Amino acid sequence: MLEKTILDNSLEKSKTKFEKRKTTCIMVICAFLPIAAILISLVIGRYPIPLPEFFNSVLSKIFHLNIGKPSTMETVIFNVRIPRILSALLIGSGLSVAGATYQGLFRNPMVSPDILGASAGAGFGAAFGILMSFNPFGIQLSAFLFGLAAVALTYLISVIIARGTNGILILVLAGMVISAMFSSLISITKYVADPYEKLPAITFYLMGGLSSITMKDIKIILPAFIIGIVPLILFRWKLNVLSFGDEESKSLGIDVSKLRIIIILCSTLITASAVSIGGMIGWIGLVIPHVARIIVGPNFKRLLPASIFIGGTFLLLVDDVARCAFSAEIPLGILTSLIGAPFFIFLLIKGRRGWQ
Repeated sequence: MLEKTILDNSLEKSKTKFEKRKTTCIMVICAFLPIAAILISLVIGRYPIPLPEFFNSVLSKIFHLNIGKPSTMETVIFNVRIPRILSALLIGSGLSVAGATYQGLFRNPMVSPDILGASAGAGFGAAFGILMSFNPFGIQLSAFLFGLAAVALTYLISVIIARGTNGILILVLAGMVISAMFSSLISITKYVADPYEKLPAITFYLMGGLSSITMKDIKIILPAFIIGIVPLILFRWKLNVLSFGDEESKSLGIDVSKLRIIIILCSTLITASAVSIGGMIGWIGLVIPHVARIIVGPNFKRLLPASIFIGGTFLLLVDDVARCAFSAEIPLGILTSLIGAPFFIFLLIKGRRGWQ
């Protein structure tokens, strides 16, 4: 009997060590996915660039080895490829981590980052900026501010209404109402816009794309992404506790109301920033957390980093398809919907137990 107990304990320890090694290997593979996607994205396109020549151009730029007018290759690398790659990584990883966090906060696998109205508000802000002939920075600022305003309005409505009732449910319903309102405002803006200049610009912007993003845009919006993502990563262990419910979380010393506000604020910063520079790119914040959950499990200590790696890789590869598949570039929002909708149905069928 004693020997059997010792053997069982030994097997359990071996199993635990194996699971830890397996998880570590999976996380390392996930971390290398964006690197592989970056290398692919650098070399493919209408102007193919071999990797050795790319590294030569980068080293020449860093050490100022070339004097005179930049070559066509350098222009493509530093003005087109690198800004698109960085923006795809930022937007993809940001929306994915925001989606995973919201799904944990609301304890609902069907939740996405736009549930509280951030995307619709930012979309209206961009449309309004284009209608008013703002410069590119003004359009991005308008989108960002309206995205924040939409979520602030949602939260204010929920605070006023949800007194002694289900606060989470009221918050979600308020988000749906605010999203519908800003979607209607977008429709009105498109209706009154000049059909020859403003309307095409609004439509193309809202469909999502990275073709016009510059390094200046990334530098401006990068602090918002960092401020949004870093606290979510630091508080990911609290999300594990929050999954047990509000009462259990409070009994373990978690200030649920404060944590909820921090999560909503950070996720809103990320979503509004993403829409302000890339347009309304859907499905990433809904699908990618499910993919990450199937791969690494529901533990948020692993789920959020995996969502960052997989989300950035996914959008980067989708952007490669958008700019290389046809002679005219395909808007990212169309591609992510075409890929995300059927893939999400597949995930629901195959991985429905992963949420448990």
